[in-house]
Amino acid sequence: MSRCIYNAAMVAFCLLITACATIVGDKTQVIPISSTPSDASILITDEKGVEVFKGVTPTSVTLQKSDGSYWGKKSFILKVHKHGYETQIIPITASANGWYIGGNIIFGGLIGWFIVDPYNGAMYNLSPEQLNAHLDAKESQSRYSGEQGFSIVLLEDVPEALRPKMRSLN
Repeated sequence: MSRCIYNAAMVAFCLLITACATIVGDKTQVIPISSTPSDASILITDEKGVEVFKGVTPTSVTLQKSDGSYWGKKSFILKVHKHGYETQIIPITASANGWYIGGNIIFGGLIGWFIVDPYNGAMYNLSPEQLNAHLDAKESQSRYSGEQGFSIVLLEDVPEALRPKMRSLN
């Protein structure tokens, strides 16, 4: 019987000295990224301006939630660009998740709250969790300021928003 009590005490001790977010969370998060229109170029930089990802939509990217330092949550800037469309810039930020806040009240205690979890990115969630950038078409501008003109382009290169303004020359 004392062996059973000893084992139960060890399990309870292990639960008390661990941190909830570290146990159930991950140090990284996968963020799906899409755009309308698709095939837009994307660039993600971190809070230090370091490029962490470059690609084309649609895609998914795995981002670190922490830099590994004490309270070292990460933040990112997503830049979405496509020729003929306005560039969109979207911030991605980290904040404490429910396992860190609520889980440590129940299981982790002060050690989880102030020692283990703050060094581990698992205590954070990145937001937004998925991104769909809606790019607005740039207004067509003549090469000559103030003058009307025309351009010959492929239909597929004309933004959807500008197609109703097109005129036939025949």
